[in-house]
Amino acid sequence: MRLAVVGTGLIGASAGLAARRAGISQVLGWDEDPSALGVAAERGAVEPATSLAEALQEADVAFVAVPVAVLPKVVREVLEASPTECAVTDAGSTKASVCAAAGRDPRFVGGHPICGAEARGPGRATAELFQGATWFLTPLAATEPERYRSAHALATMLGARPVAIDPTSHDRLVAVTSHLPHALANVLVNHAGASRVDGHDPLATAGGALRDMTRIAGANPRIWIDIFLENRSALAAALAEHRRRVEQLESALAEGDAGFVARWIGEASGNRLKMLESAYEDPGALHRVRVHIPDRPGILAGIFQALGAQRINVADFDLEHLSPERGGTLTILVTGEADAAGAARLLEAQGYGVVVAPVLQE
Repeated sequence: MRLAVVGTGLIGASAGLAARRAGISQVLGWDEDPSALGVAAERGAVEPATSLAEALQEADVAFVAVPVAVLPKVVREVLEASPTECAVTDAGSTKASVCAAAGRDPRFVGGHPICGAEARGPGRATAELFQGATWFLTPLAATEPERYRSAHALATMLGARPVAIDPTSHDRLVAVTSHLPHALANVLVNHAGASRVDGHDPLATAGGALRDMTRIAGANPRIWIDIFLENRSALAAALAEHRRRVEQLESALAEGDAGFVARWIGEASGNRLKMLESAYEDPGALHRVRVHIPDRPGILAGIFQALGAQRINVADFDLEHLSPERGGTLTILVTGEADAAGAARLLEAQGYGVVVAPVLQE
């Protein structure tokens, strides 16, 4: 397979690195920003082309990884310059506009790897970015089967799991699973930031709940302004449904309806379990081991080495840093009550205070 990467930011450069690792020998790259192309070339992600036409001249697959706002225009340019047998796919977070721009061109297969990263730029690219990620493919009615197979093969070679979906359904889906959470994270942190409670600043006294729910707030505006506006219809529908559900809770609180609140929490618990089942083999057995640690070099390494020596497998972990003086809170996810208890005993023996609880409460 000969690959052309159009747009050599984080996603494009990562695709080039992953393609090299997968054994794709020819990976040409093109970017209107010569500095981005230069960094991607220095990282070994692509061989720089002198023009878009040169990058596409002998390509079997063209992978377009440019901002959503210019994606339809660039995809049209790539289709016009690509060989007849070249499959053209993309990495855009929304699909309706770019699929419409492709028209009935049989070479186009819309794509969206779900592999968001908080970093940006080719300097942060990594071949591991797509490992295990869902990669949506949105072929058109006119898409040739062979072109679809080429896009599917590329996603698989880069380490992702291809999933076919209709473009409109894709945009409605990501409106709920990605765009709505980002919007609500901004709403929550702005709500807290604009409030005062008897002179107290909520942001200065925020606990883990607000921090956890607003981790993605304020994400790169150059990307998210375009995403919100490109998918505004689906996002508006998701916000309207969210508003309806908030109003249901408001009514239950006003009426003191404990039954509704109990059912509501139970439904949330069941839905969260379904979500965790896609990430962990046995989410019902997950236990959270939480420990406060000082801000000193080597602390984390010592903890994980000790856990490894006792063959306690860490399914996941999170570090919430408070300040150099106050240290932070390390949360470790361990599968099984026995391993969680073992981790607690080990950490307590090292002088840490430990709190253990199941991730999913009965």
